[in-house]
This record gives sequence, structure tokens and C-alpha cells, in this order.
Amino acid sequence: MRVGPTTDHDRRIAEMFDRVSPRYDLLNRVLSFGTDRSWRRRAIALARLGPGGRAVDVGAGTGDLTFALERASAPGAVVIAADLSPGMLAVARRRGRIRAVLASAEALPFPDASLDRVITGFTVRNVGDLPRSLAEFRRVLRPGGRAVILELSHPRGPLFPALYRLYFERVAPLVAALLGGDREAYRYLPRSLRPFPRPEALALLLRDAGFSAVRFERLTLGIAAIHVGDV
Repeated sequence: MRVGPTTDHDRRIAEMFDRVSPRYDLLNRVLSFGTDRSWRRRAIALARLGPGGRAVDVGAGTGDLTFALERASAPGAVVIAADLSPGMLAVARRRGRIRAVLASAEALPFPDASLDRVITGFTVRNVGDLPRSLAEFRRVLRPGGRAVILELSHPRGPLFPALYRLYFERVAPLVAALLGGDREAYRYLPRSLRPFPRPEALALLLRDAGFSAVRFERLTLGIAAIHVGDV
């Protein structure tokens, strides 16, 4: 299956992630001091599939969540990696056997009510139309299905948010450049968080998209959050 970028915004995002794909995993580990691994483990625990279950990892990138969810799930479970960036999916394919589709979160190439899980990590703040993407997640899920959304968030408190912004917006791009990453991309990534909804607002958007029993967990002083919505 091949859908790929459908808007100018999607094309710009795909091109940016194509550029960062060779060093994406390394920079994630370094810039998060390895905490992204524990965040992904929690997301996987909330998204495990039963026998024969089907899932899509939206914005799969290099496949961290895709491979981990498949390993953690029951025999016969199938996890499909969906991403806008051919470069990111090429890295995922070099890591192992993977079912992959070039696709936008706003136009998933799956029939209505055909999947048991939608999982996504560090993707939804980059989409052009967040409500439309959440509606797509709801559309492709069967009754009893679940969406698990892991994303960077807005830390709380009087002092820590300012320190975090200094690190994320000023220090992280410099470190990325020193390690051979794309400095401009790592300037964009912090900027993408500024307009992104806080956890309570994202929970409301999930409810508006038709999800029930919506809840969220803040992680590592609120640097990240996991949202869960059931069908």
C-alpha cells in the first residue's frame, strides 16, 4: 500500500524526517538521556494485542514501537508501520522484517473498523490537522479497540518548564548539530510543541473524535504524556 504525503505540510514534514533518518535513533537516545525507552515501554504495555490482533503504528519512523509491540503481543498479532517518510521506513526495513505503508495520519489506508489498536509515538504534534487525524484513528478501530498516543508535552511547575524550554529549544539543536544531525530540523521539533494542546485539551479532542474512557498519564515531570482512548 502507498498513500504518502497528501498536503504541502505533509511533504515538508516527510522531507525533514528523510533528512534526519540516518541519525534519528541516536539523537533520540542522547537528547532524551535514554528516557524515551521507558516511555515507549509504557505505551507498549497499554497497547498489547491478543491472538490475531491487528494494529497500526502511525508515524512509525524507524520502527521502535512497531517492533516492540509485535514482540510484546500474542502469537499471530500483526503490526503495520505507517509513515510519511520513505527515509525513515528504509531505516526500519534495515532493522528487520516489517510490514510498512507510506501514509499520512490524516488519510490512513485501512477500511473502517479493521484494526484493534492504533499506536503512535512522537507524531501527532507534527500533523497538519490534528482533529482529522484523531478521527482517522477512531474510524479504523473496531469496537473494543484502543488508541495509545505517546507524545512530548508541557511540563508543569514554577521553575522546571523554563529550564526544559532552555534545554529543548537552545541546547538540543546545538547537540544535534555536533552529532551530525540536521540543526534546522531540531529547531523545528521544539517549535512544534509550543502550539500543541496540553494533556487536558488533547483528551477533549479525543472525546470529540468519538473515543470513550479517555485518560492520560504524565511522564517524567510532564515532559511527555500518554493518552489512551477506547472504542
